[in-house]
Amino acid sequence: MIDVAFPLVRPLLHGLDAERAHDLTLRALALLPSGRRREDDPRLAVDLLGRRFPNPVGLAAGFDKGARVPDALLGLGFGFAEVGGVVPRPQPGNPQPRVFRLAADRAVINRYGLNSEGLDIVAARLRARTGRPGIVGVNIGANKDSVDRLADYAACTAVLAPLADFVTVNVSSPNTPGLRDLQGEAFLDELLARTVAAREAAGASAAILLKIAPDMALDALDAVCATALRRGVQALVVSNTTVARPAGLVEQALARETGGLSGRPLFGPATRMLAQTRLRVGDSLPLVGVGGVDSAEAAWTKILAGASLVQLYSALVYEGPGLVGRIKAGLVRRMDEEGITALRQVVGRDAADLARGA
Repeated sequence: MIDVAFPLVRPLLHGLDAERAHDLTLRALALLPSGRRREDDPRLAVDLLGRRFPNPVGLAAGFDKGARVPDALLGLGFGFAEVGGVVPRPQPGNPQPRVFRLAADRAVINRYGLNSEGLDIVAARLRARTGRPGIVGVNIGANKDSVDRLADYAACTAVLAPLADFVTVNVSSPNTPGLRDLQGEAFLDELLARTVAAREAAGASAAILLKIAPDMALDALDAVCATALRRGVQALVVSNTTVARPAGLVEQALARETGGLSGRPLFGPATRMLAQTRLRVGDSLPLVGVGGVDSAEAAWTKILAGASLVQLYSALVYEGPGLVGRIKAGLVRRMDEEGITALRQVVGRDAADLARGA
């Protein structure tokens, strides 16, 4: 029903401030009756991170920052949902307005600044859904005014790893000053060591993922990949939003707003970074492809570039929740055309070409 209603509701939502529309969407999802989700085509299943994902299409972090509606989101057909980002202490983020729709570009710019209700509230919500089906991960960060950001990540991991299927270490948000500095080799090595230690001390089985930026130089990517492998990270998420403004954006006035750009214009640079990452890690480290996924073709290209799983968020603003089912159906059609029975058979097949931007 929500799929059918979206074309009617979208003009109303887009007539509101983007953040207000987002909050109303979360409130509406919270009112949805719980029900049994439709079974996916078994060929879409992905065995990864010690879990069986019913399909490879996930919701990216940022949509449900407070873990308010993860089960409703899974009910829309996502194979997994990532909530957060979460920081230890509540923080309001940056002043409003801080989210902007670039409708002609099918893009969004945000400078939320990791607004969060804080670790305690998110943990309580995740604890309340213990035992429910569905794969839910959580994205973690550091408080803006923290004097020890590494300790913030460790604290979040210690509490949330026992409550989630995976924990994504976010060092790539462009909206927290200095956060991307943690992608430097020395900082990252210590950060991942402390995060993994915190998970082990908690006795949790959650996988540790690392989310990186699309804007880093390739020598920096070399160091990130080597550090992730050495420290036992179980997957890389490629990528976060970009601070760049690709040529050809139509909404030039809005493009001048500061913040991270997501949506269709991010697809090219994020997919090139994904493919470059695949060339460096091969089969030794699974990848999650994020950035500009707004169709089955885009999702398929991410898989060819090296992604075992994909995530989306901004496309929902323009396409609505029915997009999830369309992507899954399109992936099945491509599998039929290729004559394959599992997506892993084509993961990374075109990484060399896509790394060059082909």
